[in-house]
Amino acid sequence: MMITPVHRSRDIERKPEYLQPDKCVPPPSRSSLGTMWFIRDGCGIACAVVTWMLVFYADFVVLLVMLVPSRDYVYSVINGTLFNTLAFLALASHFRAMLTDPGAVPKGNATKEFIESLQLKPGQVVYKCPKCCSIKPDRAHHCSVCKRCIRKMDHHCPWVNNCVGENNQKYFVLFTMYIALISLHALIMVGFHFLYCFEEDWTKCSSFSPPTTVILLILLCFEALLFLIFTSVMFGTQVHSICTDETRQGCALPFFTSLFQPLGDLTSPFCVRYPTVMVPFCWKRPRTLVFGCSL
Repeated sequence: MMITPVHRSRDIERKPEYLQPDKCVPPPSRSSLGTMWFIRDGCGIACAVVTWMLVFYADFVVLLVMLVPSRDYVYSVINGTLFNTLAFLALASHFRAMLTDPGAVPKGNATKEFIESLQLKPGQVVYKCPKCCSIKPDRAHHCSVCKRCIRKMDHHCPWVNNCVGENNQKYFVLFTMYIALISLHALIMVGFHFLYCFEEDWTKCSSFSPPTTVILLILLCFEALLFLIFTSVMFGTQVHSICTDETRQGCALPFFTSLFQPLGDLTSPFCVRYPTVMVPFCWKRPRTLVFGCSL
């Protein structure tokens, strides 16, 4: 039988001498580690800044070009509140996805003492990452950008400047959902605004000049359409991957059943008792919970 490269590397990892625990430096103590997780990657930081700038641009056009000049006060208030609420939740989800440890395996834990503490049974297989000298848990993968092994790693996303793993996938999924929603909302408002301006005088439907108004609306329409397609596809693939456990994550409940779960403790809008699809903030328990799915 022909041995594939994957099988060959696994056979090597099965050999006890491959672990080489004596060559691994013990991981630093917990007290010496920083509390905030942030990846210092130039491309990722630039993409994250661009993401926030695009959201602020969309908010600028929606408010100052379409809603503020509108004569319908109720229409402006409802759509302005809805758009800004979704935009705030999108940026909050992006912030949490970027600054949350995705599930990094401690560096240098492939020491002799740690391996002995695992109390491995005869014939039991453990895997060591030769790049960060760590004992890799099941379904952990090494990220060349984060330079760490990540538990249940899905992929490294430059738009959030972080890996998507077991601890921050919830925030990434919420981010894609909210961006898709505000993109759809912006496209609908742009369509209504064009219809309104065609029926009325262009000088009265915006506080900007007609050419400037058209350029701003076309740019917003292009941005919204592009990110609606991108984030909708990403959101769908993430939910499908979670709820079918095809690759890296697992799910105990179907996605749509979680939409009807209670919002939990409504007395605090920034800390909820149960996982919901609406709030990208803190948990009561240190577990990865995505749409009511225990990972």
